[in-house]
Amino acid sequence: MNYTNKKNHGKLIQKNKQDTELKLRSYAFLTMEEMLARLSATQAGLTNEEAENRQDEFGKNVITIGNKNTAWRRLRDAVINPFNVILLLIALITYFTDVVASSKPDYLTVIIILSLVFLSSLVAFVQNQRSNAAAEKLSKMISNKADVRRDGTIINIPLDEVVPGDIVRLSAGDMLPADVRFLMTKDTFVAQSALTGESNPVEKFSDAKNKPDDGLTDLQNLGFMGSDVISGSAAAIVLATGNNTYFGSMAKSLSGDRAKTSFERGVDSISRLLLRMMLVMVPIVFLINAFAKGELPSSFLFAISIAVGLTPEMLPVIMTSTLAKGAVSMSKHKVIVRTLGAIQTFGEMDVLCTDKTGTLTEDKIILEKYMNLHGDDDARILRHAYLNSHFQTGLKNLIDLAIINRAVQNGLKDTLDGYSRVDEIPFDFSRRRMSVVLTDKSGKRQLITKGAVEEIIAISSFVEMNGCVLPMDEENRRIAFSTYEKHNADGLRMIAVAQRNEVPGSGAFGVADERDMVLIGFVGFLDPPKESAKAAITTLREHGVRTVVLTGDSEGVALKVCGKVGVNTSRLITGRDVERMDDTALLDTVNTCDLFAKLSPSQKERVVKAFQTAGHTVGYMGDGINDAPALRQADVGISVDSAVDIAKETADIILLKKDLMVLEEGVIEGRRTFGNIIKYIKMAASGNFGNMISVILASIFLPFLPMLPVQILTQNLLCDFSQMGIPFDSVDKEYIKKPHKWETHSIKSFMTYMGPLSSVFDILCFAVMWWVIRANTAQLAPLFQCGWFVFGTVSQVLVIHMIRTAKIPFLQSNPSMPLFLSTFIVAVVALVTGFTDFAIGLDMHRLPLLFIPWLAVILAGYLLCVQLVKKRYMRRYGEWM
Repeated sequence: MNYTNKKNHGKLIQKNKQDTELKLRSYAFLTMEEMLARLSATQAGLTNEEAENRQDEFGKNVITIGNKNTAWRRLRDAVINPFNVILLLIALITYFTDVVASSKPDYLTVIIILSLVFLSSLVAFVQNQRSNAAAEKLSKMISNKADVRRDGTIINIPLDEVVPGDIVRLSAGDMLPADVRFLMTKDTFVAQSALTGESNPVEKFSDAKNKPDDGLTDLQNLGFMGSDVISGSAAAIVLATGNNTYFGSMAKSLSGDRAKTSFERGVDSISRLLLRMMLVMVPIVFLINAFAKGELPSSFLFAISIAVGLTPEMLPVIMTSTLAKGAVSMSKHKVIVRTLGAIQTFGEMDVLCTDKTGTLTEDKIILEKYMNLHGDDDARILRHAYLNSHFQTGLKNLIDLAIINRAVQNGLKDTLDGYSRVDEIPFDFSRRRMSVVLTDKSGKRQLITKGAVEEIIAISSFVEMNGCVLPMDEENRRIAFSTYEKHNADGLRMIAVAQRNEVPGSGAFGVADERDMVLIGFVGFLDPPKESAKAAITTLREHGVRTVVLTGDSEGVALKVCGKVGVNTSRLITGRDVERMDDTALLDTVNTCDLFAKLSPSQKERVVKAFQTAGHTVGYMGDGINDAPALRQADVGISVDSAVDIAKETADIILLKKDLMVLEEGVIEGRRTFGNIIKYIKMAASGNFGNMISVILASIFLPFLPMLPVQILTQNLLCDFSQMGIPFDSVDKEYIKKPHKWETHSIKSFMTYMGPLSSVFDILCFAVMWWVIRANTAQLAPLFQCGWFVFGTVSQVLVIHMIRTAKIPFLQSNPSMPLFLSTFIVAVVALVTGFTDFAIGLDMHRLPLLFIPWLAVILAGYLLCVQLVKKRYMRRYGEWM
């Protein structure tokens, strides 16, 4: 796209964005009747037939702008790459020299080169197709959904099926499925940071008094795709979906790339290293051959071919197929990867921060006790907790459901008939409580609040004891705390219940009304530890992953549960402690503490950041609204399919089963995947470095080119095909016992050991060809080239088995069958080519049988030396891969 076209394209994008904003803005100022008429909708929602028609008209509710990963693009990328371009250039030159300008046209070399282009492109395309299909299949295993009104009934549908005119119901934890106008709001706070960058949630109103000069995202009755409901509840009508949303219009103009992951940074560092090698190599080889042999065209083609040979052009294919294979394997262990690059980070993780509920516990909260302030059973406490949980409209968590189930079992369902909800004050993580305002049949209003014990006691001025309301003096406070601490120490999760009768008769209710409460009692819950948790934590520890618990629960419950599952409880830090610490003190704390209790969402995020500052790769596992900040901060966010939308959307890894044992299996698969990628990179880097040394020496001392361009490219392609089995290879158990990071220094060290070693045996091969086989004249150059072609190909194939394991190959560690077959087939092809008339097709002479024993001796010596160098390398660096 030239400059003028780019400029016009940019103007078109900007105009579309402005049109989208104007259309959405117009909806904010319409009356309800005007808006419904424009959308051809009603407050009762659409029928299924209307929804299907609109889906045909507007398409799926997905952002497709910028989705360039189409089959045609994958095909283009497979065909058009530096490797194929050089091959086609050489094919063109060969066509003119061997066909057009020759008295005896020879099409064989041209056909072979074009066949190589076809085969390499086909393999790359097929692997990319498989990887893409695997990624799409996995993404369909997890999906966020929306509650919409269809045919007069609220149903749960996938987000991509939402259409303009749908009436959606929203509550805390939901993502806005599209651009909407709010029809009803109740303390609805929405996080718009993904669109606006503002850190604090903004409140939305259905009856907002918008100003004409307000910015689009400041309009209080509009919500936008890409936002999350933090608290409260709402009903809204869908205005626009997919690319027609404000988010969709922004996506069209986004040109900046997201921050690179550690995986991508590692790949970039290796690519830069290999590129520098190539930039040094090409001019040296060209100048040496041009001046020494005086053949500029052939020297130039040779140097370019060497450059291509030094470029690991199969690296994207190997990495993509390895990651895709890893993702599919992880899915069999109920671990779904949303971003392929996260697999490496998952395996690199050495600290796992996790919430307690559902991960270490059964996630089956049971209401165990309902008691007054003396600790005696009192059905009235259960009744008040039941009224609070039933009439709140926000996200009903496991505690609410446990209260409701127990109350229904106790026959309290009829109690609801005597009350109706007037208002509510939703839960948030700073207050750690929620309230409802109810009225009974006599018109009496009552405020009922439940929440964390300390927070409820802080707003209570009175207590109820023995049927009397008494002031909250020190003695009564001591009695209440004593009852709470006794049962909390026994492992019960305690929630306080308070109420207030003197409630204003009208007006909106807010946090300011949660004052002068009467503390009436507690409800206690039991969430027993999982039987598998202790074994999973032990196994993770054996694999170098330290488990740290970050929970909002109280100290007593956290200590009880963590003690039973094997988490180190020798030191416990609370949210209050974290709040008092500066960053330096917190950095020291994370080195010794594995249990943090009563943390707010921002404190969880801060603890995760402290671990990262200390040099750890941190995974965070959570499934609630309060986990979203920590999930974003972590190097790899882990959630579960049953999590709230915000948590799932933020996470990199989704578990289909909320169990640490599942996580441990995923970590192992992540390390296995990373190990196979490192194998290829170390093979490519060391092999290329060795080839660079060999080619320079050969160019200096030989009176002819050590190999022709077509021979180099064919050898390069054969070696790449031999490594196509690497994604399916096994990894030594010792390797997956601990996490591994990208280490460019480690790869450089590996190159300096293995590269020169391969050059030594290349020179031995040169010596045999020169003095034993007598290929020491320009006329016998094709014979010399054939000898090095065979040795170079077979040695690079066999050394794969030496490099892939720190052990003795085949005796102590076996390759996978795909890798064995790919290397075996390529070795056979190289030998057949060199010792038969197939060599002629690559402008070589067939090798005499005399070369076979010499080839065997050189190969055996090379492999033996590799094994000896391997032991020395491991003694010095403590690892092989």
